[in-house]
Parts: sequence; C-alpha cells; structure tokens
Amino acid sequence: MSPVILAIESSCDETSASVIRHGKVLNNVVASQSIHHKYGGVVPELASRAHQRNIVEVVNDAMVSSGISKDELDAIAFTRGPGLMGALLVGVSFAKGMALALNKPLIEVNHMEAHILAHFIDEPRPAFPFLCLTVSGGHTQIVLVKDHLHMEVLGETQDDAVGEAFDKGAKILGLPYPGGPLIDRYAQLGNAEAYSFSETNMPGLNFSFSGIKTSLLYFLRDEKLKDAEFVDKNLHDICASFQKALIRMLLQKLTKASRETGIRQIAIAGGVAANSGLRKELGGLAQKHHWHVFIPDFQYCTDNAAMIAMAAHYKYLKGQFTDMGVAPLANMSIS
Repeated sequence: MSPVILAIESSCDETSASVIRHGKVLNNVVASQSIHHKYGGVVPELASRAHQRNIVEVVNDAMVSSGISKDELDAIAFTRGPGLMGALLVGVSFAKGMALALNKPLIEVNHMEAHILAHFIDEPRPAFPFLCLTVSGGHTQIVLVKDHLHMEVLGETQDDAVGEAFDKGAKILGLPYPGGPLIDRYAQLGNAEAYSFSETNMPGLNFSFSGIKTSLLYFLRDEKLKDAEFVDKNLHDICASFQKALIRMLLQKLTKASRETGIRQIAIAGGVAANSGLRKELGGLAQKHHWHVFIPDFQYCTDNAAMIAMAAHYKYLKGQFTDMGVAPLANMSIS
C-alpha cells in the first residue's frame, strides 16, 4: 500500500509541512523566521514562539494545496530530533494532537536521516550503498547509506559543524546573520590562494572546525593592528581563502572515505550543500575519481518537511510507527 502522509518539521527556525502520496511529494510549505537576524544567530525561545504562531497556518496550507482531505491521511509524521528542544516540542505536540484527533498512526523521523533521504524525492537517485556528506548548521557527518532505513556514521565533527564555522567566520568578519551564504557570494569574487588558515586534521574520518575559526580570528586581529581597514580592503580574498580551507577539509575526508570503502556513489545533503564552492570542487573530484555525485534540489537542502515526508514514506512501508508516549530527542543520533 502506498500511503498518504502529512509531515511536520520544526527542528530549528523553519516551520514546514508537506504531504506525500504514493511516494511523490505534493508540496513543501515553509515559513522562515527573520527575527533571529538582529541577534546574529538562532535564539531558541524566539524560535519556539515563532513555531507556535506559524504551525497551524503552515499545516493548513499544506493540506489545502495538496488537495488531500484529513480523512485521506494514512499517518502523521514529525521530526523527533535532533534539534532545539523547544522547537521540536511544538512540532511533536502538534503531530500527536492531530493524530489523536484523527485516529491516525504516528511516524517519528530523524532529521539527519531525512536530509539523506531527500535524494529520493526527485530523479536522479543514488544506488545503494552510497556515501553521504551531510553538512548543515548543526552537523557534519560522513554516512554510509546501506538502504533507506539502514545508515552508519563513519565520521563526524568533534566540535563545530561546518555550517557553524561559516556563520561564525562571517560574524568575525562583521557580516550579518546568516553569514555562510554571504561568504560564498564574496568568495566568488576573491583569490582563494591569498591567505592560509590553520586546518585541524582529526584521526580517521572525523572533523574539527573550531581551530580554523580561531585561526581566522587571530589573523584578522593581527592584520587590523597594521591596517584598521584591512577587512574592508580584502574581504573577497579573505572569504575565498577561508571557504577554500573549509571545503578542502570536508573533501579530504570524503575522498578518504570513498577510497577506504570503494564506494563511488557520492551524495551531499544539508544547507551547506548549496555552497557554490563546494559544488564546484566536488565536481572536479567526481571527474578525477569517477564518482557519481548527487545533490538534492536547493529547496530540499535546507530544513524542510518534504524530506521528513520522504523518510516517513519508507518507514510506513516497513511498519515503523511510534506511540503517543514519544517525546522530542534533541540529541537524536543516526541509528
């Protein structure tokens, strides 16, 4: 049986809902939160309140635009974790209440697994097994994907995620939040060989990005002592050099994982997958190593409910439901 599922995503600062029918995503409604911009990062309490304001309208829009009635739903899916506890609680509570009112089963979804399964929303789709470099604001992982519901983390960051490194680097440069996309934009106009920054080489396939952030901080401190306008004069080159170093750290580990496993089906997922520099460098490695590379459409790279719906679709087919006692799990890991 091909199910009809309503999915809800509320792990951070995007309230999203999506309806999937017969394995095809019908829509992807997203309400973003601009209130965090003036604080230079996501404020958890404000995110939770915004989810409360947005969730009814977002879910209603998803249902109406799908043309599906509530009675036609076979299940309600939601993000259980990882994410901000208060934000998750809004989505989990809403899904439980709706499922109880409609007498529908519940499906819990791991946000990071959903990022990986976003590759199955549209063609082309990777073949199993494949490696997925998952790069977002909160996570950086290399995952061995054996099938839709069986995954193994081969390596992950031991401190900052690469998305955090981009945003914190941007903050050090005085750029507004979210700064990662701005670094990408300015990097396209700069010389990536202009400066070098300290890169941490962790054992195995793990990552560390706190050192390069500190390296940028000290570099700018020293240069601004010589010239107070150093950043303004050299912003493009700084961004290009900083971005190149971050991407090199990511792709060195991904190349090592491919070599060790012998897998050439390579996917990237998460918000940083939209970075133009990463996509360009990955394309070059694909030619060099004969990789088959897969990147979801941009709307499915950032946090969204369509990927939650796709993950829920496969869990429904395997009969993997949860009960009303389920609670958010902020530090939920890939099983």
